[in-house]
Amino acid sequence: MSGDAVLGARYLGQGRCRFCVWAPLAQSVGVHIVAPQDRFVPLESDGPNYHHAILENSEPGTLYFYRLDDDKERPDPASRSQPRGVHGPSEVIDQHFPWEDDSWFGLPLRNYIIYELHVGTFTQEGTFEAIISYLDGLKDLGITAIELMPVAQFPGNRNWGYDGTYPFAVQNSYGGPEGLKRLVNACHKKGLAIVLDVVYNHLGPEGNYLGDFGPYFTDRYRSPWGNAINFDGPDSDDVRRFFIENALYWITEFHIDALRIDAVHAIPDFSAQPFLEELAITVHEQAERLNRRVYLIPESALNDTRLIRSRELGGYGLDVQWNDDFHHALHTLLTHEHMGYYQDFGQLHHLVKAFREGFVYSGEYSPYRRRCHGNSSRYTPAHQFVVFAQNHDQVGNRICGERLSELVSFEALKLAAGVVLLSPFIPLLFMGEEYGEIAPFQYFISHSDPVLVEAVTHGRHKEFAAFEWNIEPPDPQDEATFRRAKLNHSLHLEGDHRILYEFYRELIKLRRNVHALSNLNKENMEVIGFERENILVHHRWFITDEAISVFHFGALPLSIDLPFSRGHWIKQLDSSEERWHGPGSVVPPEISCEGGASLKIQPHTLILFTREKEISN
Repeated sequence: MSGDAVLGARYLGQGRCRFCVWAPLAQSVGVHIVAPQDRFVPLESDGPNYHHAILENSEPGTLYFYRLDDDKERPDPASRSQPRGVHGPSEVIDQHFPWEDDSWFGLPLRNYIIYELHVGTFTQEGTFEAIISYLDGLKDLGITAIELMPVAQFPGNRNWGYDGTYPFAVQNSYGGPEGLKRLVNACHKKGLAIVLDVVYNHLGPEGNYLGDFGPYFTDRYRSPWGNAINFDGPDSDDVRRFFIENALYWITEFHIDALRIDAVHAIPDFSAQPFLEELAITVHEQAERLNRRVYLIPESALNDTRLIRSRELGGYGLDVQWNDDFHHALHTLLTHEHMGYYQDFGQLHHLVKAFREGFVYSGEYSPYRRRCHGNSSRYTPAHQFVVFAQNHDQVGNRICGERLSELVSFEALKLAAGVVLLSPFIPLLFMGEEYGEIAPFQYFISHSDPVLVEAVTHGRHKEFAAFEWNIEPPDPQDEATFRRAKLNHSLHLEGDHRILYEFYRELIKLRRNVHALSNLNKENMEVIGFERENILVHHRWFITDEAISVFHFGALPLSIDLPFSRGHWIKQLDSSEERWHGPGSVVPPEISCEGGASLKIQPHTLILFTREKEISN
């Protein structure tokens, strides 16, 4: 019976609460209620290493530990709330919430325009509640989905979220489970989907007591962040159950629309049915039962399309994945950086291939890795890739946490926006990108163990070694590092920041309203790269609509013959126009041609033309 019960403490109403925990390493397990009244209750075991009981007088707000073998007292591995932090008691909560999203069924994947944010730094308050007042502005910008960096309980009050140690417990300083539900409810009422970043490849080092309960971890594999999760060794069925139940918890009880799964390349698993495949099957079955669109979005450094290939074609059946290759190809053209993993990129043909296929490295030799890397994404649909010019990793893993706004010119910022938003893929913006936020986003923590703080600081130094940055990284434990990352939203009202914001809004509007751009289909397009001129031309069509985007990455103005087809073309957008605080456009507002046209283009410029095809009788 207990093996079928939901893990953790589930409130049943009328003061009754069911407790269930997997603890094969303990001979006996009991619940120590520490508040409101101290008491101890032994749990029953029915043989398969699960311990359970239904307790009376256990209202929401009850605080408890599990006592293992009359020896150790530990928080619940599946705790729903840790109001006193990672070392404190777990809390019984009432899962009931007055949802107002009965008519919400989710969005088609092709409609996603994702906005990634960190709850603690997006607002001065650093809470779920504070985000709600910004939703109207994000929707007006054209955003359709909010992506939250991890919110599982971590040590202290400041962290990126990847040091979470209680996968089911919502960070108390953000507003806990009630606060997250209010945010999701508000998003759905406004027609916004919500994506949650989850971490299934490791747990944080502080407050991580799962190893006292069972073999959650294995020493058969090494992880960059500590012990690897046991997904394919002895007792791994129950470890899988823990994490799959976690995914179901988010989509069912919190109405989350998609899970972004962190660093799946760090989930070693050689079983015949890998954990990720089992996760996809279970989540999609639950989505069907809920009559909602729910997606799984893995992040992977492997360039392996098996993740998002259908199970019928030998894949795992996840839905869409982040594409770092697209970012690297774009970033190196804009910044000319070639340190670390950027050494694999820097030529226009890299971005051309990213537009055509998705992955740049699809089996070719990677100088950075010193081996061949990736497999082909040529036949992978465009809507199965998420692309970006910035995200938390690519900004935060720089030694100074500089955003693109601090690295390139204003003209190049507009060009980067156009490349992402006019691509045939699902675009993602990193919070503040839309108005050129200048606050750095550096790595920050608030651990309580000085030895651990020193280890983290040392680890950051090692990570930066490949980039040859000859400066001292900021102290991740210093609260000032966290404070510096807070956004200044008022910037979007002034100067170039206001213009950039309006430019992003116009790009998203065009992406939505021009059918040739809103149709995410790699088949209906042509990508031409002029390597010597540093110009990429992206030609797309759908039924009667046709669009040509011209991206000039060069530093000098030039004239070039471009392959316009016969007809009347209208210029919809030109980033060099004075309207967008550019140097002034030299491209006419309309072009009529019999085939091909010569244009003079300003440096770091994006130009978009459209035309309506003639339909022959």
